[in-house]
This record gives sequence, C-alpha cells and structure tokens, in this order.
Amino acid sequence: MISHGVNKLNLIYDVFKSPFGTLYLLFSGTFLVGLSFIKPADIQYRKNSAPGGFLKDLQSYFDGSKRHFRQKVKFLQGTDFEQKVWSALKDIPYGETRPYKWIAEHIKKPSATRAVGQALSKNPIPIVVPCHRVIESDGSIGGYSSGIDIKRRLLEIEYYAKMDSK
Repeated sequence: MISHGVNKLNLIYDVFKSPFGTLYLLFSGTFLVGLSFIKPADIQYRKNSAPGGFLKDLQSYFDGSKRHFRQKVKFLQGTDFEQKVWSALKDIPYGETRPYKWIAEHIKKPSATRAVGQALSKNPIPIVVPCHRVIESDGSIGGYSSGIDIKRRLLEIEYYAKMDSK
C-alpha cells in the first residue's frame, strides 16, 4: 500500500546492472523506497535517473569497498511491526549476521520470531536494508526473498571485504 501524502509524480525507477542481474531502484522524490530484481509493474513509477551517488555506492558495495549506504530510505508500505523489523536491520553491522530471534528481541517482541521471518520476506529495500544478514539460530542461512544463492553471495561479499580490511 502507498502511504498518503506521496506525490505520484515523484515516483520514479532506474535500473542498475549488478553481479546478480538487473536491479530496479524505486524512488519517491529523493528517498529510495524499493529495490527489486523484478521490473515494477505499477505504472505509477516512471523511468528516470537515480541519484549518481547512490549508483556509485551500489557499485562500490558490490566491489566490496563500500560498507554503508548514504542513500535515504523511506518505507511506503508495511505494518508498524514490519517497519520496526526493517528498521532494526540497520543495527546489524556490515559483514556480520544475527539470528531471527535477535531481531525479535531487539524490537522487544521476543516471541515473534516467525513473524520477524515473515516481515523480512516483505522487505521492500533488500541489500540497502540488509535482511540478508539474518540467519537461523543454528547458523544455517535461512530464506531470502530474492533466493538463497543471492543471499549467500551477498554475505560472501561482506565477509571477504571485512576480512581484507583486517
């Protein structure tokens, strides 16, 4: 659902060629509101250029030299619970992982581990809002809305970049 007060004329998308395929970058004004491997079907988005700084940040991230995104994000969809889960992801350091239970405890809903997993599957801004850093309690990789292979590769980029900087 699109929140009220969003100017539909300011909804744009751009494309970025990542090592995993084409990424569609969705913006509302200056805010990144979506990132997807699937072209937006919603006709309210029009093709335009993403901020150049964000494109450079993405390229640097995939090259293993960028740890933080400067791009401002905004959640135009999701329940309050989902948005709390997505916001908590920003507290997982680059190159590290946390279990679903950690997120549940971090948002003060310790019994909501399954709901956390459901919220993560709906994250509209993967990679930048790093849901790939959440794994199972036993250390297994868990699920990922864009596929487990992409999740594994994102974790490898961060792991090796972090090891190279030590």
